[in-house]
Amino acid sequence: MDAEEMTTRPWDGLDVVVAGLGVSGRAAARALAARGARVTAVEARDDDERRSAAAELEERGVAVRLGDGESLPAGTDLVVTSPGWRPDAPLPAAAAAAGVEIIGEVELAWRLRPAEGAAPWLAVTGTDGKTTVVRMLACMLTAAGHDALAVGNVGTPIVEAVDQPHDVLAVELSSYQLHWSSSLAPYAATVLNVAPDHLDWHGTMDAYVAAKAKIFAAGAIAVHNADDPVSTSLAAGAERRAGFTLQVPRPGELGVVEELLVDRAFTADPRREAAELAALADVRPFAPHNVANALAAAGLARAFGVPPEAVRDGLRAFVPDPHRIQHVADVTGVAYVNDSKATQPHAAAASLAAYEPVVWIAGGLLKGLDVDDLVRDCAPRLRGVVLMGRDRHRLAEALARHAPDVPVVDVADTDTGAMDRVVTEAAGLARPGDTVLLAPVGASFDMFANYPARGDAFIAAVERLAGTARRR
Repeated sequence: MDAEEMTTRPWDGLDVVVAGLGVSGRAAARALAARGARVTAVEARDDDERRSAAAELEERGVAVRLGDGESLPAGTDLVVTSPGWRPDAPLPAAAAAAGVEIIGEVELAWRLRPAEGAAPWLAVTGTDGKTTVVRMLACMLTAAGHDALAVGNVGTPIVEAVDQPHDVLAVELSSYQLHWSSSLAPYAATVLNVAPDHLDWHGTMDAYVAAKAKIFAAGAIAVHNADDPVSTSLAAGAERRAGFTLQVPRPGELGVVEELLVDRAFTADPRREAAELAALADVRPFAPHNVANALAAAGLARAFGVPPEAVRDGLRAFVPDPHRIQHVADVTGVAYVNDSKATQPHAAAASLAAYEPVVWIAGGLLKGLDVDDLVRDCAPRLRGVVLMGRDRHRLAEALARHAPDVPVVDVADTDTGAMDRVVTEAAGLARPGDTVLLAPVGASFDMFANYPARGDAFIAAVERLAGTARRR
């Protein structure tokens, strides 16, 4: 069944399997059941959380199978899969073999939009910075007087948002969500940057890039990163496009002139005019990659007609999320910064580039990603390194190759006090004026429930260190 048929065919009586009972899966099941579809929700796990979700869905007429995420129910017309389900998982593989269409929650939301008056989408993807850009964009849109909502991987599930009367949606899209999409067509979209990530899910870098490329659908205004070759190449075929750069912008770009963010893409005469959007001081937290985030958000906002002053006011109203280059404290002249969200080399490189000299706290699950380029490039700014987590040996090997003179402390502990020992070792390496930076490169699941838990542990350890320093 193709996208056009699914858009026009009534949902009433359609047999739909929803794979996964996470937040997006539950929202999809509810939305489909409300439209008369016969919904079966399947979930491999069978725990208290899933049983509670199952009870709520069963009250809405959804059939739920817990502990079985492999078999495809007979007569299935459509599978709506949660983003985490890989294409080679048993149920999606069985659906593909049977010729049953598989889509994700984002594609479902696009097809569920009202036929008239649907809010346009301003869509954001990229290896790093998605959530920050979506939140910045929502602030800019709101400052311009629009009823805007941030959705997708952030905030309200998108299948619920499309039923609400908003002017415009700022939509965060992961490569997983884009992989399972086929017909969505944002008003404007951006690919912030592209670096190796999630290759265990996609299989190859080419497949990962191809998923990202779907965001530049026909007719969308493509806002690309002029400093990122892959982002630029993906936008090359767009009918309308604009770049953003940390350099002085050329016509058709947004960029930086001295202490200002300026627009030479969405003015009446981009060849001769530049609109002043904001000051660098309006970007918080300040770091080069966050300036790029602000320019990307501004590009989407300007594509939608937001005036320059609303870009500025939106940046000033933006409240950064925790665990993203978050300044925690200054202790005896040393700054402590939490960037626990830097879970792969590209993100860690951007974070490290913002500080010098740095005592770097790194380690975790590297997901098979190479760290040699990262270590080689950041070596000149390193005062020292404290390693933690399961794959710390790979970082130690790269440091021995590319930064042999940099002191390295290996913390093998994994108990609840491990972060205190990590922070204490980092403090011992740091000098006044240095920055102790948690930019782990790896995922957190070897030691923590998630990256926020890791960041919270770092914050608590720094606060204890500060308390000790005050008592001396």
